[in-house]
Amino acid sequence: MKLTLTDWVVVATYFLINLLIGLYYRKKASASTDDFFVSGREVSWWLAGTSMVATTFAADTPLWVTGQVVRRGVAANWFWWSFLLSGMMTVFFFARMWRRAEIITDVELVELRYAGKPAAFLRGFRALYFGLLINCIILGWVNLAMEKILGISLNIPKFWAVVICMAITAIYTSISGLWGVLWTDLVQFILKMAMLIVLAVYAVRAVGGMGALKTKLAAVDAARGAASGGSGSILSFVPDMHSPWMPLMTFLVYIGVYWWSVWYPGAEPGGGGYVAQRIFCAKDEKNSLLATLWFNIAHYALRPWAWILTALAVVVLYPELSRPGADAEGGFIRCWVDYMPGAFRGLMLAAFAAAYMSTIATQLNWSSSYIVNDFYRRFAVRGRTEGHYVTVSKVATMGLMVLGAAVSYLMQSVAGGWDMVVNIGAGTGLVYLLRWYWWRINAWSEISAMTAAAVTSIILRFLSPFPASDPNQFAKNLLLTVIVTTVVWVAATLLTEPEPESKLLEFYRRVRPGVAGWKHVAVLAPEVTPTQDGWYNLMDWILGCLMVYMTLFAIGKLLLGFTGTGLVFLAIAAVSGYIIYWDLSRRGWETLSGKG
Repeated sequence: MKLTLTDWVVVATYFLINLLIGLYYRKKASASTDDFFVSGREVSWWLAGTSMVATTFAADTPLWVTGQVVRRGVAANWFWWSFLLSGMMTVFFFARMWRRAEIITDVELVELRYAGKPAAFLRGFRALYFGLLINCIILGWVNLAMEKILGISLNIPKFWAVVICMAITAIYTSISGLWGVLWTDLVQFILKMAMLIVLAVYAVRAVGGMGALKTKLAAVDAARGAASGGSGSILSFVPDMHSPWMPLMTFLVYIGVYWWSVWYPGAEPGGGGYVAQRIFCAKDEKNSLLATLWFNIAHYALRPWAWILTALAVVVLYPELSRPGADAEGGFIRCWVDYMPGAFRGLMLAAFAAAYMSTIATQLNWSSSYIVNDFYRRFAVRGRTEGHYVTVSKVATMGLMVLGAAVSYLMQSVAGGWDMVVNIGAGTGLVYLLRWYWWRINAWSEISAMTAAAVTSIILRFLSPFPASDPNQFAKNLLLTVIVTTVVWVAATLLTEPEPESKLLEFYRRVRPGVAGWKHVAVLAPEVTPTQDGWYNLMDWILGCLMVYMTLFAIGKLLLGFTGTGLVFLAIAAVSGYIIYWDLSRRGWETLSGKG
């Protein structure tokens, strides 16, 4: 693909805007680590929430979605759609408690919730485990996606593809901290959403329009059904019993086990990672709740169909990509190169750069917060000035950039990186949920869960008890890892001593969790008004999930031409949203502003 001078001017202008934003916030971010990592806790909900959405929209995301839809149909998106159940829990059950904690990282919660040497070890271990190991895996697959994009579209060598994009991102991230990340995320989100909608329009037009797309996909369904002996459609939101696309067992694992049991960046059970970081930077509890609510609406309902429609067009335009071993992920890029008009090439390249940079910027800032706040400052070099720690944070950001680039050379596919992170974190989710609501969870609960999950997933990876040809391999590996991990951490919890009463009391007073699981602690803190909103939160959680899923499916139905069904789904979503608004208003919005 050839770019004109105008295209290069567009791309250069985009990079310049990001650098100028970074320079603008340089002084403000350098005031303290609070400013560098959580923007001084002064951020409004719409900016924090949009930043979450932009971060989870990486350069790898449309490629992964394309690969999955080509191989397993629209229902394959339940791999990440199911995480809405966890995300809405964060909105109504956890966001306000995270904000009350007044911490810089979610790892710092460890020594607020637990005491002694086990807590110190866990905090340091989690800082390095997530800040280095997991973060570098994520950086690796995001780099791999960008390398593929630039390689296919512009024939840029792998090395220079990483150097160009990652260096610019690391520069503005290191000088502006989270302030720069938040505002560049806003610009990047608008650009990449606009251009991917444009690409979807041209991709469907290349097939012959929506009617032609559905007709040709029906022929693909018939061919695959005849080959496998199954039935069902690539367009099905939920797989049929004998679907030739996605196994029903895998779907049931996604909606029944996966979302609450697995640690995954951006969808941690109970919140965590960069989602928690955005919660910490919110002005108050009300803004923290609204930020996570907006994130879940935009992330799960508003974004997916631009990717999915392009992926469906790829199925028709490049039938060879459906064969085993073919690079189905690359079909998204080929669609852009082959069918997008030349006038949009520069903007589309900038949009892919935006998708890449929004995720990389967050990963670098978030991970350096672990390295500096939870390891370097806590264990290695204590008692230095804020200026010293800010400087180290900038150095850590650049160092993580180099490590992430190196890891990308070891990866073969984006999907492989996603699967690796999911399996390593399988079974730990329930601990992260219960630590807020059950006093008996202790540091050994988390240590044993993380250890068991990692060891079990590694053993399964090497022994491969379920063959790669088994379409349910992922689901079976996940279930086995969750079972083993749960047995181990429950046993460790019951066989070890609970946390000291003084530590439990400190946590209860600051965070004010639901009183049901903390009754004997609540008695010791009569000055704290008991929190007893569990049933209302449960109602809002159910309605929130219904609202977002109905909006997601409504948009899909309307785009595919099923107008009546789409309008019914929209009506259900609207009623669900109104009831949530009514309930929060009835309870009093002032209770969501840190004044309760």
